[in-house]
Amino acid sequence: MNVIKDSETSSPLATRQAGELRSELARKIAHLMGSSETRTGEIPGVSLHRRTAPTAPCPATYEPGVFVIPQGKKEVQLGPNTFIYDASRFLLTSIDLPIVSRVVEATEEVPCLALALKLEMSTVRELLSREEIHVPAAPSDALAMGTGETTPEFLGACCRLVDLLEAPQDIPFLNGLIQREIIYRILQGTEGARLRAIATLGDHSHRTAKAIAWIKANYAKPLRVEDLAHIAAMSVSTFHHHFRMLTAMSPLQYQKQLRLQAARGRMLLDGLDAASAAFEVGYESASQFNREYNRFFGQPPMRDVRALRSPDAPQLEAVSYR
Repeated sequence: MNVIKDSETSSPLATRQAGELRSELARKIAHLMGSSETRTGEIPGVSLHRRTAPTAPCPATYEPGVFVIPQGKKEVQLGPNTFIYDASRFLLTSIDLPIVSRVVEATEEVPCLALALKLEMSTVRELLSREEIHVPAAPSDALAMGTGETTPEFLGACCRLVDLLEAPQDIPFLNGLIQREIIYRILQGTEGARLRAIATLGDHSHRTAKAIAWIKANYAKPLRVEDLAHIAAMSVSTFHHHFRMLTAMSPLQYQKQLRLQAARGRMLLDGLDAASAAFEVGYESASQFNREYNRFFGQPPMRDVRALRSPDAPQLEAVSYR
């Protein structure tokens, strides 16, 4: 397992300013959340989250976005890689990625507080087209997920975004401007190259992302790697290389995780039995589904669902933009 937590150095003044802004952002989120766990819907693409205890590992799919935690600590596993982020680091995801996440530091007195912002690639491309924005090329082995420093400039923009929840009349005019500034701050930092690679038309990462989007939209359909390579306009071997480079898994592993997560949701939320859920997400064999579900979630499908519905079930962590 590779634990990835990049380090950066800042001046003493910037460090003090960042600390003050993290505390300010945490206060704002705590005030807005009260005793709620999730707040979403008021600002397009923005959600706030609050957890008062460490959570069990929770499989989920993260969309392209940035996750900021001014208080607490979280861990995300992507294939063999583990990303740890807290008040000093934000998490950036530049494509849809099936991950396993958990809150690792949170209490009733000091809850884990989070701001999640969905990134629109059209806005990223528009900013990249401006002559005054210069972003280095991504290294050839860059995953589509990473962490970056929460600088004073970045945190200041996040604070102003959260402030809009107290002034809804300003959302239509200021929301787009503030989100553009947040994207600009990311592009100017060490993680900007990841966004550039995905957003740049013709880049290998961008073309691979098109195939990844097809899998997400069609995960229940049979998957042929040759067809995916055609979508990406690459040879099969080149496509395999770039797919694994971005996602830390093969196309079949990616599809499997999407299918298992979708089946879990259908059983938990819609009341489907295991066999029905298996066939709905594309499995032809219920026994194969049961084996793979057991291996991924740690117990058979219906036992897992009963455990999740139990009032004594451990709290699950999940971030949703919806």
